[in-house]
Amino acid sequence: MSNEFYLNNPLVHSDRRLGRATSAWVRQFDCGGIRPLIICRGPIRKEAMDTFAEMGIEHFGILLSEKDSIVYRNALAPELRSLTNPDRVHRVPDYSGANKEEREQRIEQIINIARDNDYNAIFAGYGFMAEDQTMVAAMEKAGLNFIGPCSRTVHDAGLKDEAKRTALKCGVSVTPGIDNGTALALLKKHPDVAALKALVKAHGLNVPDKTLEDSHVELADKADIVLSASYEKGIDIYTVDELCDALTEAVDKMTAEYPENRVRLKAISGGGGKGQRILGIGESARTPEMVREILNEVKTTGVGDNKNVLVELNIETTRHNEIQVIGNGDWSITMGGRDCSLQMHEQKLLEVSVTVESLQRAIDQAEASGQTEEARILKQDLKTLIAMENEAAAFGAAVGLDSVSTFECIVDRDKHFFMEMNTRIQVEHRVTELCYALHFVNPDNSADSFTVESLVEAMVLLAAHGPKLPKPTRVPRYNDSVEARLNATNQALQPHAGGVIESWSDATEREIRDDQGISLHNPDTDVFMKYTLAGAYDSNIALLLTVGETRLDTYEQMAETIRQTRMRGQDLATNLEFHYGLVNWFIGQNINARPTTRFIVPYLTAIGELKERANDLDVRMAYKTICANELSELQGGEATSMAQVLQSKESLYLRPLELLISEPHIMAGWLSVNRDCYTLIDGKISWNENPIALLADTYHFLNMDFVPGDNPPAATMIWDHDNDILQDALKFYNELTNRLDAQDWVELNTLLDAQDPPKGLSKRIWRQVRAAHIGFQAGADVLAALPSIAEATGYYDLTVNPNLTINIPERLTDETHQELMAKVLVPPPVANSDEILAESGGMFYSRETPEHEVYVSKGDHFEAGDPLFIVEVMKMFNKVYAPFSGTIKEVLVESDGMIISKGQTIFKIEPDEVLVQITPEEQAARRKNITGQFLAQL
Repeated sequence: MSNEFYLNNPLVHSDRRLGRATSAWVRQFDCGGIRPLIICRGPIRKEAMDTFAEMGIEHFGILLSEKDSIVYRNALAPELRSLTNPDRVHRVPDYSGANKEEREQRIEQIINIARDNDYNAIFAGYGFMAEDQTMVAAMEKAGLNFIGPCSRTVHDAGLKDEAKRTALKCGVSVTPGIDNGTALALLKKHPDVAALKALVKAHGLNVPDKTLEDSHVELADKADIVLSASYEKGIDIYTVDELCDALTEAVDKMTAEYPENRVRLKAISGGGGKGQRILGIGESARTPEMVREILNEVKTTGVGDNKNVLVELNIETTRHNEIQVIGNGDWSITMGGRDCSLQMHEQKLLEVSVTVESLQRAIDQAEASGQTEEARILKQDLKTLIAMENEAAAFGAAVGLDSVSTFECIVDRDKHFFMEMNTRIQVEHRVTELCYALHFVNPDNSADSFTVESLVEAMVLLAAHGPKLPKPTRVPRYNDSVEARLNATNQALQPHAGGVIESWSDATEREIRDDQGISLHNPDTDVFMKYTLAGAYDSNIALLLTVGETRLDTYEQMAETIRQTRMRGQDLATNLEFHYGLVNWFIGQNINARPTTRFIVPYLTAIGELKERANDLDVRMAYKTICANELSELQGGEATSMAQVLQSKESLYLRPLELLISEPHIMAGWLSVNRDCYTLIDGKISWNENPIALLADTYHFLNMDFVPGDNPPAATMIWDHDNDILQDALKFYNELTNRLDAQDWVELNTLLDAQDPPKGLSKRIWRQVRAAHIGFQAGADVLAALPSIAEATGYYDLTVNPNLTINIPERLTDETHQELMAKVLVPPPVANSDEILAESGGMFYSRETPEHEVYVSKGDHFEAGDPLFIVEVMKMFNKVYAPFSGTIKEVLVESDGMIISKGQTIFKIEPDEVLVQITPEEQAARRKNITGQFLAQL
């Protein structure tokens, strides 16, 4: 919410102070009496602060974790630039605690803070505590108004096993699998009612005998009742080993039933990619290892924790769709959908609105242009969306939804399956609220109404006045919206802890930017304040959103937003370039493409292939050769004149070309939108458009347009003398095209090849025109390096089919090749042959869990592929495997939980074989060969 467009556009923002309304009916929904404590961080905290202020809520505070204090140099958090009252800032060690005991302490601490500071409500945003049933119940018991779904809804809908059972009862499609692994584990030891009754008695559990004797209750459900009682008492009645055995049996059974599918393991309390693992075909033996990783990641390893893990069929061609649901416990409605398929490692990257209105418009456009197959697919998507919305509304009613939640599904062609319900507001909630508003009408007077455009505002209204709110209707706002998550990741989308943002351009006119206040300048000096990115929390920096009348318009606005964004800093790595390439890939291919959740890794692999080829192409050598070839056909003064021309144009061509070659994601975007700029004829690159016009477009694509004046740094734009040459050339070709009435570049170039002048021009003028043309085109062949790289790597084989699926070449799905290309994108730190280095910063762990033995110790021998250690970075646990075999000579990290940095030596080792590295001479010979292959295409 940090830009003028967002603040001033009535379709995006409105006065939210209902207490100021002239209508008594509207005024009754004033929320000024709510006094909330915000217990979350990141963009949602800043959004909540702004929304509360706009609603007239004057008394609110924020919870500040000690881990927040390391990310900002001049204040504990960026938000403190706007929230300056120290009495409204409250400090805790961490938001949720590392284990059950710490979580319980934190909940009690939050309740005490609320009581001591006159807060009567809690807002938890989209942090994990927002879905913690224990916390929500504790807040309710303490008399605090929880701004979100009540504890009953969190239990029935938020726990994945309970949600799946509810879905089955109300006719919602679910993924094949088991949701009661803990019950199965318990029944292996206590296989009947008598055994369960004995267990209850032995542990003094609060389960009446008549409950276990009820013949209408299934045995597995009785086991769940006993389990619930054990959780309430805080004891364990099964071991993790026993759970792993039961889940391994379930995995084996599913593998036998679906031999061509992988299996997904999913913690009932996970979310946002945490607590999920996928077992490859034939990997059931790894189930215990994966289960322990999952439990450790979601921090449910303590005594009395519910350790249930779902086993589900992994639908291999899935798209991830979700439906926004809102209710007051009586009514439940939906607000359209979002496609979140563009994700990696369960972490969403780009989220796109899916609405009835948008799909119908796309269908009409496809039919009008004769795209019958595309229209057929879009019609099926419309049917699927309507079905998911109906099921979401029914599920919301079944669990008594009394706030905002998200109904998540996986879509496989014409089928869809309920996955889970997130009982919290989602990171991507703005994608929905930009497409729909909620219109509330007085049941006794249809002229008396108000409209809510913010889902955070809707949550507050429901918390304060839920039962009184009539069922609203959804009102369309924009047809389409899209959100890009700006994350702290490297070019391979691996988390990149650390780094300092030293400057960040202001939001553009059409950009909606949500961050946690990083964009706010110093109120006294108007200077951008440096911001340090830490690895304590997730990798998200900001959420970038755009809207449009069509999906294409929305994507083009996003591309333009990113094009104009400049971010600089120390050791700073973000996925901004990735988003620029990806958005332009869809613009260049088909904006209605249907990627699956497995698209991003092959896409990244294709980008790695571009980078690998570009690394071996010497464009400066190529330009010198092109110049020499052009001069070889000239003599005397012509040669001297042409040499001067070629020298003067060297930076004009090579600056943008070298930038594109050094930034593979940006090069991928350029290749995508310019895929029709050339044709390969008999192995030779032939331009379909004027390379000079293409060059001008390239400078614009790179945000290097000429800006007169002294302010812009020379490094960020075309140099003035290069711009003079380029503008003269563009004027020349514009004039010539108009004079000759040429339809396109191919026709104009054919005319210029002829020695005889066209009608209306003298031979003298025509000679001058052709000479000028030769001069303006001199050296332009070097631009063909870009399509040459695309052709050599088969980049355009990654394409959209007529049925909107994506054709992914087999080579891009090979895991070994994927790993290799990831290392091309982000080369590992240079290590001596006797050491293992950390490829990223984060928190070091030497073992699976505290109960396990360390992976390797001094003197241990390891094989290639063996696990060596774990790095926790941006909330994700990344296991590091041995790249080769060897023996540990020394362990250089003292203990678990220590912070390590990228490139830090972890082990001194003795490799089994001496690694052979390529010599500089071999590298030079390779570059000469690849450059020669390019030149042969001219």
